[in-house]
Amino acid sequence: MSVVVSVTDLTTQAAWMAGLAILALVLAGWRKNARATPQIPRGEPILRRPWEPIPIAETTTSLYKRPGLLRRLWAAVAGSAIAVVIGAVLAVVIAFGTGWLVITLTDLLKQ
Repeated sequence: MSVVVSVTDLTTQAAWMAGLAILALVLAGWRKNARATPQIPRGEPILRRPWEPIPIAETTTSLYKRPGLLRRLWAAVAGSAIAVVIGAVLAVVIAFGTGWLVITLTDLLKQ
């Protein structure tokens, strides 16, 4: 009893795995906060230090300049390409590992 898997089926399954891996990466990072939210105490603290002003040094600085449209577009394209490559590599590694495992276990059953 032999099992034959065509290259088209293998490619289609690898493409599905890559697509699902990319979807998982996008969904995992979709609503992640950029900054941790501070813990706000619910009641007044029992011990409180005396209030002392903190000196602040005021210095001038240049205003923030947003990156141009081309740079933001390039960042989005590059990030998407990296996600696609990582997802495809992971999908191929997992697919071949699963295939090897199935073939090895099937051969063990035949003995």
